[in-house]
Amino acid sequence: MAFPPHIVEDCMGLLKLFSDGTVFRSNIQFQEQPSITQQHNNLVLFKDYIFHKKFNLHLRIYKPKLDNDDNGDESKEKLPVLMFLHGGGFCFGSCAWPHIHACCARLAVDLRAVVVAPDYRLAPEHRLPAAVEDCVEAVRWLKRQGHGGDAWVTGRVDFERVFVFGDSSGGNIAHHLAVQLGSGSREMDPVRVRGYVLMGPFFGGVVRTKSEVGPPEQMLTLDLLDRFWRLSIPIGESRDHPLANPFGPNSPNLGGVKLDPILVIVGGNELLKDRAKDYAARLKELGKNIEYIEFKGKEHGFLTHDSSSQVVQDLLQIIKHFMLQNSN
Repeated sequence: MAFPPHIVEDCMGLLKLFSDGTVFRSNIQFQEQPSITQQHNNLVLFKDYIFHKKFNLHLRIYKPKLDNDDNGDESKEKLPVLMFLHGGGFCFGSCAWPHIHACCARLAVDLRAVVVAPDYRLAPEHRLPAAVEDCVEAVRWLKRQGHGGDAWVTGRVDFERVFVFGDSSGGNIAHHLAVQLGSGSREMDPVRVRGYVLMGPFFGGVVRTKSEVGPPEQMLTLDLLDRFWRLSIPIGESRDHPLANPFGPNSPNLGGVKLDPILVIVGGNELLKDRAKDYAARLKELGKNIEYIEFKGKEHGFLTHDSSSQVVQDLLQIIKHFMLQNSN
């Protein structure tokens, strides 16, 4: 007698994995206050592109409106590029989600940068390393734009000043991009990555950290973190897989890898705080150019879920300084 498929993993009711491998996804999205979104939209121009035809993946580009826009002359000022990799435990998220859209718009305005926000394939339908591969392809798309691409993009982009900003699982992806692309490589010419910002990076490991077993956050629990890993890492692997734990038993030795400057930012009350702090400390011991900054009392995702707050304004000043410092 055949039994109907049963639920193997239930992620907040928004994502359900069944025993036969089928997946249910809810259409519910995190929302941003309409007034804030409209305010950002008045200050930026944005446009969507397909960057990966095989998987029908889109990215959204945000350009701040500058004074010379009214004159139709976009050649006077070249702006740095910030490639924003969204979070969501490798299982959720899109550049079109309202709170991510509002965050990217604010980044474009406050950092005076062209923000490139790519989507990537999501787990469990597409387990790691799919997300990493897709974000590498997004960099390749930007490279192609630098060789005679769409004028709307190239008219303002300074391909010599590209920064990768990864939030949560996007921070994990940013790390793997930093390792894969290396420093000083001309593979992506004319794109030149100058640095990486890892915001509350989603790293894992079999051995628990103190912050992981501490009090749960308002929106994040250890059970949810574990569920994200079970849904996203290759089947049969543990949280020490190299794509989860950059310093796991089978992870590559980063001592000889040339890395561009890295800025790690984390909330003081994050479950992931200890892993981010340990990551920065280990890379510092290896002689890498890395800085660790902790925002006391803040929880995971405070940038995207409260992008209009004063603390985010302070955060953006830190990021702006990091970009200026590494632009020469």
